[in-house]
Amino acid sequence: MPAGPMRRVATRNLVAHKVRLTLTLLSVVLGTAFVAGSFVLTDSLQGTFDGLFAGEAKGVDVRVQPADRQSLGLPDDVIGKIAATDGVRAVAPRVAGPIVLLRDGKAIQTAGTSVTGTSYLPPSRAVGAPDRFLTGTPPVRAGQIAVDRTGAERAGLRVGDRTTVLVPSAGSVGVTVSGIYDLPSGGAGGITVLFQDAQARHLFTDGKHVAYADVAARPGVTADRLRTELAGAFPQYTVHSGDQVRREMEKDVADRLKFVDYFLLAFGAVAVLVGAFIIYNTFSMLIAQRLRELALLRAVGADRGQVGRSVLAEAVIIGLIGSALGLLCGVGLAFGVFAMLKAADFGLPSASMSVRPRTVVVTLLLGVAVTVVSACSPARRAVRVAPVEAMRGGLGPVRESLRSRTIAGVVLAVAGVALIGTGACHIGATAALIVGIGTAAVIFAVLFAAPALSGPIVRGLAVLLRPFGTVGRMSRNNALRHPRRTAATAFALMLGLLLVSSIGILDASAKAGITDLVDKGVKADYMLAGPPTVGLPPAVAAVAQRVSGVGAVASLRTVGVRAGSEQLTGTVPEGPLHDVLDYMVDRGTDRLGGDGVMASETEASQHHWKLGDTIELTSADKRVYPVVVRGIYKDTRLLGPLVAPKAFYDKVVPVSLRTDYLVLLTARPGTDTAALRHGLESAMRPYPIVQVQDRDEFKGSQGAQIDSMVGILYGLLALSVVIAVLGIANTLALSVVERRREIGVLRAVGMRRAQVRRTIYLESALIAVFGALIGVGLGSGIGVAFLRTLRDFGLVQIAVPWGQLAATLPVAGVVGVLAALWPAIRASRTPPLAAIAGE
Repeated sequence: MPAGPMRRVATRNLVAHKVRLTLTLLSVVLGTAFVAGSFVLTDSLQGTFDGLFAGEAKGVDVRVQPADRQSLGLPDDVIGKIAATDGVRAVAPRVAGPIVLLRDGKAIQTAGTSVTGTSYLPPSRAVGAPDRFLTGTPPVRAGQIAVDRTGAERAGLRVGDRTTVLVPSAGSVGVTVSGIYDLPSGGAGGITVLFQDAQARHLFTDGKHVAYADVAARPGVTADRLRTELAGAFPQYTVHSGDQVRREMEKDVADRLKFVDYFLLAFGAVAVLVGAFIIYNTFSMLIAQRLRELALLRAVGADRGQVGRSVLAEAVIIGLIGSALGLLCGVGLAFGVFAMLKAADFGLPSASMSVRPRTVVVTLLLGVAVTVVSACSPARRAVRVAPVEAMRGGLGPVRESLRSRTIAGVVLAVAGVALIGTGACHIGATAALIVGIGTAAVIFAVLFAAPALSGPIVRGLAVLLRPFGTVGRMSRNNALRHPRRTAATAFALMLGLLLVSSIGILDASAKAGITDLVDKGVKADYMLAGPPTVGLPPAVAAVAQRVSGVGAVASLRTVGVRAGSEQLTGTVPEGPLHDVLDYMVDRGTDRLGGDGVMASETEASQHHWKLGDTIELTSADKRVYPVVVRGIYKDTRLLGPLVAPKAFYDKVVPVSLRTDYLVLLTARPGTDTAALRHGLESAMRPYPIVQVQDRDEFKGSQGAQIDSMVGILYGLLALSVVIAVLGIANTLALSVVERRREIGVLRAVGMRRAQVRRTIYLESALIAVFGALIGVGLGSGIGVAFLRTLRDFGLVQIAVPWGQLAATLPVAGVVGVLAALWPAIRASRTPPLAAIAGE
């Protein structure tokens, strides 16, 4: 057959079957939209982290900072020496600390981002881009502040307004807004408040040190030359150029958030898998439905090459159009999700939304490549069909052996389970990586073996359809007739629920660990807690002690020290610790005096400390303090690695830097706890950041922090589940097209429309529950194994959310019914005579 007529046949075929074309395009759009949306959303979230430091050190030639992060900072005399160095034009000391901005006695919420107080430096002393004031003037005396535009909008502040800021070490400070300004870097969702320099030093430093110093070079002096000179003059400090500072900070954030990168990478792989199999499943069905039509083309003169090329040409056209539409839909979907995050006040700057070239290229290539690959196998079958077959009454479904792929699935499953088991027996990043590799092997094992699994599992689940009689048996037979299609249809949902179940177990176990820790380790009736990044003013404990009905009060604070080469964060209690916490001293005593410490068993073992040993702890100001090991206690997350006395804390921590992170208190015997709570809440009104919590509320607040961390993960996985459901609906719709004649015959012999719809509903529910059963089962095992690798993070308790997992199966059935609504309605409207008469 000439090429021209063949092209016209292919084109007319696409146009003639509008429903089939639409459903096929929809499968490509769904698959590629998932990939594009996932990449845009994850790139944007990653870009938000990167953007936090985009404006950091902008315009700074050199930064001089302590080499030790736990140091108190640069001494004031060093600042003077830096300023006197040849080639230095200006030195800007960094004076800053966490604060809480109040408005009408209420803390301004910043959705997890920080509120920072810092000193204002005039342009003559500033280094880098100056602050641009929109209204008002900079703070020039104590009691004045300037607020950045974002903070002013959040707080509803204008120039001249009176308000309050809460500084952890100093308590409430009354201030007047002198000006509103724009941050040179645009900010990153936080709030920055400027204070007069002298007041900032009083509030945020010990009066002798600053955090670091930014340096500007004189005209004609390069940044590299100045950095070299300052590095030679101050070898005990870290001296970096502005570019090095940004790179170091980005690297630091990248290291701390590496687990996020790993998750985003894994999520991208899930997106590609789900998208690819939705396209593959749908296009394979499309070509299979056209075997008779393609054989007829062979009968009227088309050779094998022409038939094959026509199929691939259709695949390329569908792939290109569907991928382009999917890219647009995915970008729109990601922007919508990001807008929801913005509306929920997550503090994410809109400028961080990004569509990278990689997203466009991968989306288009994936859509076209998977569509073409999906067409290859059915196309080869089509060209092998003898033309005379087109003259016969029908072509039965081609049944291919599942033996090879099942054997491959079993081999991968054995290898995957072995890797997961090996990783679960160890602790740390390497063990988690081994579990991850094993998980990938198990996922591919399910991919290969799912068609073979579908038979026995679907037959077992079909017992639930017995009340539906003949309609139930027909639904079961439809699901069993094409095991490859059933498995491929369920695979996307299976994969999504596998990840959801794994994260659910991690979530439940983390919360169970907190519950167990509080139930077994905390004796206190009430806890006073504040924002973790800010802390509590030391006066809170004293105020609580004066409330009627309060018994024992103990406050907890932390101190950073160095033991040998190891950085330790010790706990410092003030008050009767044994009255509010339940811990076990294995050896020695918890009476520390002024020069004693207690160490956990693990810490003592690592350093070979014994009772009575004198050890040396180095403080943040580089002074060395000899202390005596007076007690060794059983490991507990409540106390950490080391407990030091208040006398030691007072020696090493300046007054302006002292804060508590938790205050625990008990009620006196016979005290009305409701009245005590009311008294505590009344006493804490001057401290609006303080939350009065009983034990259950404290556990709930800690669990809420876990929920906020896993919330974005669930949101991303919900996208995969939604796409999987749409994929089921699309597959069922194509299945209805394929079974049009069969449905017509059933309608002709008396099947009612309602029965046709019910058949499709039950088939979809059966496939969805099949996918959910495997996904939840595998996800639970993988979640437990991964949890075992995190024991050094304190996740030692494994909790399986049985209710959540059990609810997944009936919910999957309901989801399957919802996915089948449109295909079932379409099937029930099939005209019997027209369906029997032709295609």
